Amino acid sequence: MKIVLIKDKNTCKIYESINIKELLMKSNMKDISKQLNKEAIMTIGLYIFFFVWWYVLSYGLGNKEVSQYNYILGLPEWFFYSCVLGYVVICIAVFVMVKVFFKDIDFEDIDEKSREKK
Repeated sequence: MKIVLIKDKNTCKIYESINIKELLMKSNMKDISKQLNKEAIMTIGLYIFFFVWWYVLSYGLGNKEVSQYNYILGLPEWFFYSCVLGYVVICIAVFVMVKVFFKDIDFEDIDEKSREKK
């Protein structure tokens, strides 16, 4: 039996183990879990941003008499800014978020490692 000392950023843990690969997989799973949580929080934040954008512009600009509406490309100003422009902005924001912050995680590799372990 080997005693392995693994030092994380804030903690120091001692594991009794023969299989170093298993320890590395546990550490890797923590990193993957952190990345997935970060991606989920960013996605929810972007959705909340889009909802607030849509709500403020549609109800803020659309809270007038119909005769007082301004039109852009034949659409009411509130509809154009909240739905048309909002859709374009959110598509660009999602594209940038995925390219910059998201990481490609191979779940098949993780599944194979867990099968080997059993």
